[in-house]
Amino acid sequence: MEIPGVPPATGRRVTKVVVLTTAMLSFISFWRAAAIVLCDMASSAFYVGGITEQAVGPAAPWFILGVMGFSACVLMVYVESSSMFVRGGVYKVVKEAMGGSLAKVSVSALMFDMVMTGPISSVSAGQYLGGLLNSVFPYLRVGWHFEPHAFSVVFALAVTAYFWRQNIRGMEESSDKAVQIMRLMAGTAVILVSWGLWTLWVRRPALPPFHPAFSPEGLGFLHGTDPLRYVGALGLVLAFGHAFLGMSGAETLAQVYREMEAPKLPNLKKAAVIIFVFCFLVTSLSAFLGVMLIPPDARAHYIDNMLAGVAMWLEGPLWLRIGFRGVIVVIGTLILSGAVNTSLVGANAVMCRVAEDGLLHDWFRHLHPRFGTTHRMIHLVALFQAATILFCRGDVYLLGEAYAFGVTWSFIFMGLSVIVLRYKSPGEQDWKVPLNLRVGGLEIPVGLGLIVLVLLSVGVANLFTKKAATVWGLGFTVFFYALIKLSERLNERRRMAGDHREKLNLRAENHLSGTLDEFEKTDRVLVALKNPANLHTLQRVLEETDTEKTEIVVLHSRIARGLVLAGEIQALDPDSELLFTRVIALAEEHGKTVTPLVVVSNDPSYAVAQAAQAVGAREVIIGVSERIGAVSQMEQVAMAWGALGHKPDKPVKVRVLWPDGRRLEADLT
Repeated sequence: MEIPGVPPATGRRVTKVVVLTTAMLSFISFWRAAAIVLCDMASSAFYVGGITEQAVGPAAPWFILGVMGFSACVLMVYVESSSMFVRGGVYKVVKEAMGGSLAKVSVSALMFDMVMTGPISSVSAGQYLGGLLNSVFPYLRVGWHFEPHAFSVVFALAVTAYFWRQNIRGMEESSDKAVQIMRLMAGTAVILVSWGLWTLWVRRPALPPFHPAFSPEGLGFLHGTDPLRYVGALGLVLAFGHAFLGMSGAETLAQVYREMEAPKLPNLKKAAVIIFVFCFLVTSLSAFLGVMLIPPDARAHYIDNMLAGVAMWLEGPLWLRIGFRGVIVVIGTLILSGAVNTSLVGANAVMCRVAEDGLLHDWFRHLHPRFGTTHRMIHLVALFQAATILFCRGDVYLLGEAYAFGVTWSFIFMGLSVIVLRYKSPGEQDWKVPLNLRVGGLEIPVGLGLIVLVLLSVGVANLFTKKAATVWGLGFTVFFYALIKLSERLNERRRMAGDHREKLNLRAENHLSGTLDEFEKTDRVLVALKNPANLHTLQRVLEETDTEKTEIVVLHSRIARGLVLAGEIQALDPDSELLFTRVIALAEEHGKTVTPLVVVSNDPSYAVAQAAQAVGAREVIIGVSERIGAVSQMEQVAMAWGALGHKPDKPVKVRVLWPDGRRLEADLT
């Protein structure tokens, strides 16, 4: 395909830029997919109990139980939407269903959700760690005492700064780490629940009351009105909304779907079942243990680190309880701190996806000159998170209120979109939320409609009961929506004014076979490029290669995960355009022909290995990475090559080149 308004290039020694529309992916099992989602969703068990109890009193566990049961319905909505939109994104799903304006609002709410995940997770982790240190200091005869809120703020800022730096450097997400963390979390949860149930059997405490006792904070803007109004169904909806944080992270399921191995839909269902069962049991039972084991006068001390309080009120010797509390704090700090990284990655992915749709100014997509990451987006998200941490002053309840806004409205927009698309795109669903009534030729999605009705009821109720959510959430949504609209106008003005950057023609190919047929030489070299400012590898290859005998393929892999991976390459982003503009100039300077190739992948080493095998390359050339080093690069490419299981007829070498002329070589075969 060609970029509209761009005339074909003539007299050029570079062919059109080939865009491979089929992504080169390394796939993960449903167990790993479930672990990735649980690292986000299961982390809410550490703070949802305390937040909900501050709003509705000791009846909180019943409403958390209801919310975790309802999470099965929300997960079903995401299963249906994922099965329809393997190549969509949140913005495109809502835009297809309800138009561009509502899509911008929905992505603004989702951004708020992603941004708030970091502060509430890091501050909560700080509360757990600070509480543990304060309880241990007297036994160690240390005269220190940390003020919990101040300590949690400092800790949260440190964690945010660490992951901000790591993401600037290009920290890679690892499903292996997610699996390891969830194994530790699962083991700890089994011990906690088993020990807690045994303690309940020994002490036989009463069950928590069923009726909510709303605090002034729990009523929000409704405080001061007739309390008798908030009984019955209305009271249930208000209380239900305060426990909605228990489902935070469910949206991550849609982000891992495209990376899931075949059969995709059955594996997606299995992952959803694992996620539901784990969160339903752990989050719900933890909330009940917190209310039933910790005496009312002591719960206020553990309101921001409830699971630590549960550990201290179990039956057993003090040294064992303190030790188990330490285990809970370590696991909690790991999983909550990991959620900070997830929030940075997720928010950056949302912004990248929006930018690719032309809704953010190209300034935001500028790549870091050294690490090649979208550093300006990461800076912006980290700045928002740091400001939020400072503003909240370590108040987990305040953060929980605000976080609920993004969580709830993201669910609402997705649910409404799936309903609308049932009618706009009938027959495209590989799986549907159950309970569908057919009247003649019309199918009525009763089950889906009831789910969305509950979500809408909770969303509207939260606008009145959560002051922070309403003020912060609406304020951020308006700000981000305005940013999108302004960026749209600036992009339009730039297009109208004309862009003097090198004009490139794109040609979409579902498979590389169409390009391979055009190669006249059987000897081929693959050069992997990433940074427009660092083309020394191509320079070396052009100097050393006789293109009368050898084809040079220049590979640029756009690394994407989650929401970004869900999209198609409609046009080159500014940095990719700049990269290939310089590739063209360098090739023309040497008077040699190259074939530029763009692919999307979730694993750069896998993309290089698969592309090399697909084009039949004799040699693979990559530049040294300052972040991981040449040896690690070589190992990753070799592992990816072996995982593909391809045995070429001729030897294949990989070379890692330094700008100063050094090189590291290995035989992949």
